[in-house]
Amino acid sequence: MIPRHPFSLRLTVVAAAVLFAWNAQAQQNPATPQPDAQAAAADAKTLKPAPKPAKDEAPAVQTVEVKGSGYDPRRDDTASKMIVSSEEILKYGDTNVTDVLKRLPGITVSGAAGRSGGEIRMRGLGSGYTQILLNGERAPAGFSLDTLSPDVIERIEILHAASAEYSTQSIAGTINVVLKKAVKTAQRELKLGVQRSRDSFSPSVNLQLSDRDGNFSYSMAGSLFRYDYHYDNPALEQGFAPDGRQNMLRRTFGTGDGRPEGINLSPRLNWALPGGDNLTAQFFFNGGRSNHRNFSRANTEQGARPDYDSNTGNSSNHNAFGRSDLTWLHKLEGGAKLELKIGASSARNTSDGWQQGYIDGVGLALERLTHVKSTENGVSSTGKYSTPLVPGHALSMGWDGAYNKREEERLQRETPLPGGRPPFNSDEGFDANIKRLALYAQDEWDITPRWSMYAGVRWEGMDTRSAGNSFDEVQQRTSVWSPLLQTLWKLPDTKGDQVRLALTRTYKAQPTSSLIPRRFTSTNNSQTDPDREGNPNLRPELALGIDASYEHYWAEGALLSARASARRIDGYTRQGLLFINDRWVSTPVNDGRANTQTLELEAKFPLRAVFATPVPAIDLRGSISRNWSKVDQVPGPDNRLDQQTPVSANFGIDYKTPDGVLTTGGSFNFRNGGPVRITERQSAYSSPRRDLDLYALWKFNPKNQLRLAISNLLAQDFESDTRYTDATGTIQRNNISPSSPQARATLEMKF
Repeated sequence: MIPRHPFSLRLTVVAAAVLFAWNAQAQQNPATPQPDAQAAAADAKTLKPAPKPAKDEAPAVQTVEVKGSGYDPRRDDTASKMIVSSEEILKYGDTNVTDVLKRLPGITVSGAAGRSGGEIRMRGLGSGYTQILLNGERAPAGFSLDTLSPDVIERIEILHAASAEYSTQSIAGTINVVLKKAVKTAQRELKLGVQRSRDSFSPSVNLQLSDRDGNFSYSMAGSLFRYDYHYDNPALEQGFAPDGRQNMLRRTFGTGDGRPEGINLSPRLNWALPGGDNLTAQFFFNGGRSNHRNFSRANTEQGARPDYDSNTGNSSNHNAFGRSDLTWLHKLEGGAKLELKIGASSARNTSDGWQQGYIDGVGLALERLTHVKSTENGVSSTGKYSTPLVPGHALSMGWDGAYNKREEERLQRETPLPGGRPPFNSDEGFDANIKRLALYAQDEWDITPRWSMYAGVRWEGMDTRSAGNSFDEVQQRTSVWSPLLQTLWKLPDTKGDQVRLALTRTYKAQPTSSLIPRRFTSTNNSQTDPDREGNPNLRPELALGIDASYEHYWAEGALLSARASARRIDGYTRQGLLFINDRWVSTPVNDGRANTQTLELEAKFPLRAVFATPVPAIDLRGSISRNWSKVDQVPGPDNRLDQQTPVSANFGIDYKTPDGVLTTGGSFNFRNGGPVRITERQSAYSSPRRDLDLYALWKFNPKNQLRLAISNLLAQDFESDTRYTDATGTIQRNNISPSSPQARATLEMKF
């Protein structure tokens, strides 16, 4: 068990309160702007907006720094895109990417606050509807963004509507995490951090290096992390007869302890070649290991006892993932460009588990050892040719191909024990080959200075083959045509009003694990804890979508926007529940059509945009999202797809002292849950989640600063419920995940 240190947590809370009190005092006595600053601000108001740069060309740095109104991809790109900068990513000193994403408009993270492993969702949809990319490519199976340090990320791109350049496996949208690329001369930065809560402790080290020597430059970002945790997982199981009489009551107490630790490395080498060409080598390595121990005890007060009254388990895991890319950018005549990239990746994962089950009055009745080893190797190639063939057009076309081979072996051995079931031993293995090829063409056309159009088409084909010693060979070939259309119209007689419209065809490919008919057994098998098995007959889900938005830019850094969208999904996939050979088995099935709609409102602005008189440097932001959906083959009410989050909201405030020494702020994130009907017989419930986070950044001097943060201040427990009802009655299971506040401190030093 992790030792608890409430004093350290209280001390950090008091320190943050003092900092905020200091800020309040500073706001009561704002410093008067200096005359030269006032003159510069007046000059900036008279400057005309900077012209939009040519496609695929970076905006001039001088324009951004001098005029303060340069190219903004969210405002100026025809294709809808939101960019989250490195400054925003690091603001709260988060130790994982999911905590960063939960504060962004329209994005939610499932699960309990303060615990890793939550699913990232756009429009409230997960399970493959939201596409997660790493440097524009999908990560291998088993890779989790929770193991990626925010310090190795340069920016995060949020694409609400699909783009032909990226895979259109993005029914809900795309989140592209771009690793560090920017090279600053002789940059040296070291960060030492520590995070503590009642139930966890996590130290971390981050190092960033970059330099330039003539036409050669390099950068390297690296991080080390460790996370010690302990948690309690109480559960309540109940059963009811058809007439409502309770016939089963079981209380379970569970605990878990563990320690994941790992490393991230992201080096980049760049050569500026004669003639304007550029050669870049990008590498990424993620490695780690973890140990986990769990215990659960079920006390049956009424009805049948489970297969095992007590369970203990120990597991260890070792994983490594590496990727390398070599990119050549070649400039051609007439402003045309050719970009070629080849890449290779490799992933290894090994896990060992030991599980024991005890029956009251009998003793040890189950002893199971498992060993799982998986490898995945792949190569990829992409190419893009872009040219301003016709004035006002930015035409590009290219390909995106990849080949991956996955191998996995699973060994299970059970010891014959008195009073236990006959041992079930297995020695399973399988391999899967996945081939993917995509061809695309796209054109962005500036029809008038106020009206632009984006049109693209992408063909994507996939061939998945898998064979194993416990199932027949599985092969599935799919191909999808995705026409895409987006337009941006800047309203006449306005300075910052514009309207967007997008029509898309996207899809959701089935993961390999869902296609392989292998059985994964549960310990205490029931309707609420079934075995799981893949379905080789699954087909992709296809979606037609429409997005419309209105954006109002009414001052520098000020935005009001409203976005509405709808998707029609054919071949919707849900988890079916079957009773086979005296065991409950969950397997995915295609089941008809589903529809989903979303409405998002967002506002962000500095306080100075509201008041004419000098005010403190306070920035405000807020957003709210409302999602609806309906699955045709599931009777209502609450027949939402993928346990969709109906309502989510984010609110935040940031303040900087006049001298820039201290920056503080906070955010409040809300995500509701509620009941959802999965099938005619299955339903689920999840409680609302509320996160209150605070941060403070204290700059001692230009090279040293201290970042403090407190997250999950409300410390609300998370509750989830699953229920199954048929002619014999109802069985339901309720789980509670307790949580506690977390305090973080990071010392950042440049040298």
